[in-house]
Formats: sequence, structure tokens, C-alpha cells
Amino acid sequence: MRFHIEAKPYSEALLDLAQQANVTLVGAAACSGYSREALSASLTVEQALNRLLAGTNCAWKEIAPNTIQVSAAAPPAARPPAPPPSVSELLVTATKRVRDPRQLAVPITAVSGADLYPTGASDAAEGAARMSMLSTNLGPARDKLLLRGLSDGAYTGRARSTVATYLDDIPLNYNAPDPDLRLVDVQRVEIARGPQSALYGAGFLSGVYRIISNKPNLHEVSAEGAITAAVTDHGTPSGAIEGYVNLPIRSDLIGVRLAAYDQIDGGYLDNVRLGKDDVNRTERKGARLSVLFEPRDDWTVLMTAADQHLRSDDTQYTTAGSGLTRDTRIAEPHTNDITLWSAQVRRSWSWGELTSSTGVVEHAYGSLYDATASQNLFTTGALSSAYVEHTTTTMLVEDLYLTSRGTGRFQWLAGVYGSSTTEHSPSDFLAHLVTGTNKVAYSDNRHDRIDEGAAYGEASWTFAPDWTLAVGGRVFSILTHTRSLVESESENFRPRELDRSGRFNGFTPKISLQHTFVGGDLLYAVYSEGYRAGGFNSGGTTPLPEAQATYAPDRLRNYEIGLKLQAFDRRLSVNSAIYYDKWTDIQTDQYRESGLPYTTNAGDATVRGVETEIAYRADNGLSFELNGRYTETQTSNPNINFLSVLINGLPNAPPFSGGGLVSYERAVPGGWRLRVAGETAYVGKSRVTFDTLFPEMGGYVRTKLLVEMHRKSMGFQVFVTNPTNAFSDTFAFGNQFNPTQARQITPQRPTTLGVTLFAAY
Repeated sequence: MRFHIEAKPYSEALLDLAQQANVTLVGAAACSGYSREALSASLTVEQALNRLLAGTNCAWKEIAPNTIQVSAAAPPAARPPAPPPSVSELLVTATKRVRDPRQLAVPITAVSGADLYPTGASDAAEGAARMSMLSTNLGPARDKLLLRGLSDGAYTGRARSTVATYLDDIPLNYNAPDPDLRLVDVQRVEIARGPQSALYGAGFLSGVYRIISNKPNLHEVSAEGAITAAVTDHGTPSGAIEGYVNLPIRSDLIGVRLAAYDQIDGGYLDNVRLGKDDVNRTERKGARLSVLFEPRDDWTVLMTAADQHLRSDDTQYTTAGSGLTRDTRIAEPHTNDITLWSAQVRRSWSWGELTSSTGVVEHAYGSLYDATASQNLFTTGALSSAYVEHTTTTMLVEDLYLTSRGTGRFQWLAGVYGSSTTEHSPSDFLAHLVTGTNKVAYSDNRHDRIDEGAAYGEASWTFAPDWTLAVGGRVFSILTHTRSLVESESENFRPRELDRSGRFNGFTPKISLQHTFVGGDLLYAVYSEGYRAGGFNSGGTTPLPEAQATYAPDRLRNYEIGLKLQAFDRRLSVNSAIYYDKWTDIQTDQYRESGLPYTTNAGDATVRGVETEIAYRADNGLSFELNGRYTETQTSNPNINFLSVLINGLPNAPPFSGGGLVSYERAVPGGWRLRVAGETAYVGKSRVTFDTLFPEMGGYVRTKLLVEMHRKSMGFQVFVTNPTNAFSDTFAFGNQFNPTQARQITPQRPTTLGVTLFAAY
């Protein structure tokens, strides 16, 4: 491989080497000093690292395939002062190539697993304050992730998710809620904002959320475990146990890594009608097994199996004025189980790298709602009623792409993608009779199949010093097929069948221009698009009007200018972007007056916004991170078959939101280190739907405080969440079968105090 690295500080030269070799590198800031000579030669990665670090106080080792760790070697007698720490030396793969996020014309937030652990963030909701991301709060594994105010509503149905959730290189969701994977033994999480259609799929309009797991280490045996116990005011105790073990089966050839966890979140809402306390208990447990095989330096095979089961005994909403109590006639449980098998094969040459990612995802989730308030629309003579929906999805995915290597003026990527998704989503309206039996008053037995094929690519050209133009796009074809059988006990109702297909073809482009200043600061401009295919509605005791029987595709056009700055020896980092989006024929999942779901087009919208992330890390152990977004959304051209008047903005899109983290770390006597951290997030006011009849929600603050003591490979944390015991309405929705009879609210979890013990080997 041909390397060309100019004379510069070792920390920056190491990052250049990692990019040219297309490997992940951590710990570059540990290498102080300045390389006095340029490196320009054809070398292996090992030879280049040895030559670059010759005579320095640094050492390197491969801790996983294509992952290099740099650390300070044993200090000499008179060691020079350590350099101030950098706020970011993390390389990312959000563009399907290993890159420094500072050099990408993409707004990316990357948080390493090492940085997530000290704040106790166990999932996307808990890490949202640092990830510049929002979510609804319907309940665990029932939420939608939101970026940049690009929200199509609070409800989850047929419309494709605007944010893609990935585990490594495999997508986990199509139209399902976020599966709420627990962040155990992860290398990092990456959030790429704005349409990422060129590389990840046209349908993900607002961004991609990727969980990058730790891979097996072929050289060292290691293990780590943690146990957590917590108590909640007005609730039952919570607890969790998690850990991983890494075993090289044969050094430099094959290894395995197993991570597992079991978590219980105690309930805190009481059902006064049923006479039960703390009903909203949730259990989440899962495991992930990875096997790495490296028969040669240029071949890598990684196989992964992951599984998570989540069950909530009840929902977490209540009604205004009820405090932490609720009054439903029956419990409303929810389940969400997901299983993934994947295989990644990578072949490297000096000029390029070929990657094949194959995956099978099985996702089953379902909910039960108290539908008594609407039962007269479906049946007569019932004491109470329930609506049950259950979805089983199987998704087969293949993503094959070839990328260039090195740092020449011309870089490229080309790939093909294919997926086949089958979905079975039966729903039943169950009436509970005086006799104590249940009868099916209504049912919709629905089957969907979605086949997608695409070819995509991207090419960049450094046409002048420090100026780079990149052009990319995705050509796609999506075939949807829907079958449904609707049955009802209503008089004069005959079973109604649906069997319809549709094909949607298109192209989504992406163009960017970037300029790199002296010192590495970056200015960029981007144009990109996103597109979601249309589909068909089914269900209802009476069919929808023809104008609502189908929903049309929607399209997003994104215009963006961004700036990435660093100062004070890279201790200060500022990333900011201004964006303007035009969203036409917005797809949205809604409910009829009966409570049954359907999907329609709401109208058009424009989104104007600015987002900023600031991070600073001093050399005295103090650091902070701040992020904020200001968004103006305006709707227009309402679909009169949906609503004649829309709210003046998008639902779940607060004008302002933000978050921050302050941390201080220092040594204390006895070889211990102390870390104190405080994390907070603010979510502004918004509405739950496009309908002006629904009240505002939000305008609340989430807070967490944490103290950690650790020494060598062991330690403990003490944390408190919601220390002021705030009761803010985080989400004004819970049950579609009685939304207009009483205002529904979702309070924050009351004050929770916990302790975590951890140890590593």
C-alpha cells in the first residue's frame, strides 16, 4: 500500500495513516511530539506504523480486525509533559469508509463506548442528550427516533421510519419502532443527520443511527461485568447485570466474543381500578455472539448473532390530574423481540476493499390496548374490550460495495443493495362478555411484502488544493404487495379482501463541496434527497374512501451549509450546520375515529434550522459538551382528504431542544480516580399530531448526576436521575381508543437513585 504522510504532529499523522489504510485507530492523542520527516513509501500497515512511531514514546497494537490502539510506552526517566487531550480522535465508518468525521461533509455525532459508559447511557433514549437526537416517549421499544425536527407524527404504522437503526452494517427496522437495543459492549455509536439515501437507502429521510459493536480480539483474553441496583420514588426497585467475555480460539486466526445482559426497570404507576401498584414494569434481556476469522491479512470474516427480548407489563401514560395513577379496565402490555444473524466478508487489496454484508432480521412486536371506550363502534353487550395488534417481520438484506483506498485526489465507492421484507400484522378487536368469555368482534389479517433493489455510488475529486467535490446517488426499485382479509360481526358485513401491488422507481442524488482550511477546519455545502415509497391501507368496519385507500410517496430535498472548527490544540471543537428542507406529500400514520390505524399524506412542509455542537476538554480533567437546535417548521398545502387545516409546524418538532454534559476527573489517594458528571437535556413544546385540536406537550428538562470511583480494572458509580422529581408531560399520547375523552400525559420517571459495580479482567 502506498502511504504519503506529511510532517506534522504524531497524533494527526496517525489519523492520516488510519484513513489511508482504511483502519480504525484509537488513542492517537497519547502520542506526543512532532514528526520531522514525511513518510512516502509502499508499505504494509504494520511497517508504516513502525516507521512512523520509530523513536517516539508510543506503541501500537491491533486490538481487533482493522482496529489499532496507540498508547504511551514506558516513560523515560525525564518524561516531557503530556500533551493536552483532544476532544475527538474517533474515526467513523458512517460513509462506509474509515474517516475522521472532521473531514467529512456530513454532520456526524460519534460517541465512543468508553464515553457512553461513564454516564450510564444504556440505550438511545438515555444517550439522546449527547447524540443530538430526540424520541417519542410511548414506552420502551415503542418509540420513534427523531432528527432535525423532521417528524411525520408520533404514531408508528405503515410509513417507513425516517431514522434508520443499524447494528453494525445491518438495518434493524423498516416501519417498526426503534427496537431499543441495550448498549452493551459497543465500540461507538454514530448518528449521521440529514438524508443518507446515497449510501443507506432512500427512505431514511432524516438520518441514520448506527450501533458499532466491539469485535473479537484475536490476541488477548478479556472479560468485564457490571451489576446495577436502583430504587425509584413511588416505585419498585430496578436492576441490571451485563458483561462480555473475549476468547481467542487460535491467536491471529479465530476468536469469539460474547456479550449478554438482563435488565428490569421497576414500575411506578398505580392502576386504581384494578387495585395494582407499580404496573409499568419492563424487562429487557439479550445477548450477542461474534466470531471473527482472519485466514490471511487481506481476508476477514465476521459472523454475528444477536437477540433481545423486551416486555412491558403496562403502558406508561396516565391522564391529566391523576398524578402517578391510572384508571384503565385492563392492563396494556407490550412486547418487542428481535433476532439478527449476519455475516460480513471483507477482501482488501492495495488499491481497494470489497465488503459483503448479509443479514437476516426477525422482529416481532405487539401491543394490547384498553378499547372499552370505543367498543360500541364494534360490538354490543360487552363488559370491556381490548384491541390487540401483533407484527412479525422477517427481513433479508445483502449490501455489497467496493471502495477505493489511500488518499489520492480521486476517491470512489460503488455498491449494490437488495432486501426482501415480509410482514404479517394481524389485529383483533376482542369483546369481553358477561359470560366471562372473549369473542372477536373485528379482525384484519394483513400480509405485506416489500422487495427493494438498488445500485449506488459516490465519487470525490480534490480538484484544487483543499477543495473537494463529491457526487453520489442511488437508483432504486421498490415493489410492495399487500394482502388483507377483514372480518366483522357487524350486521350486513361481508368479509372484505384486499390484494394490491405497486412498484416505485426513482433516483436520489447527493452533491457536496468542501474546503479545508489550514489547521484542518472544514466548510461544506450539501444537497441531498430522500424518498419513501407509497402503499395501501386496509381494515375498518367500513372501507376508507378511495382517496384514502392508498398513500402516495413523499420526497425530502435537503440544502445544507456546515462548518467544523477546532482550536486550542484541538481541545475545543465546534460543529455547526444551517439546513433548509422541502418535504412534499408527507406520509403520516394516523388513527380513524374508531381508533383503527391508517396511513395518509398530510401535506407539505418547509424546515429551517441551525444545529451546533461544542466540546471542550481541558488538561485539568474538566470537560463539557453542549448541543442545541433551533428549528422552524411550517406546513402548507394540506391534504383535504385528511385535514383541511394543519398545525403551523410539524408534530413532535419543538422549535428548540438541546443537551449538555459536564464532567470532571482527577486522581485521589490510594490509586483511585474520581469522576463527577452531570447531564441534562431540554425538549421544547410541540404537538403530538397534525390536528390543531390536540394540546401542546413538552417543555421539560431531563437531568442525571453521577459520581464514579475506579482503580485499575474495578470501580463503582452512584447516580441519580430526575433529582428534582419533576412531573413534566413528556408525551401527550398513550391510547388511540380514548384520546378525546381525557387528556393523556406521560410523566417523567420519578427520582431514581442507583449504584453500579463493575470489574474487568
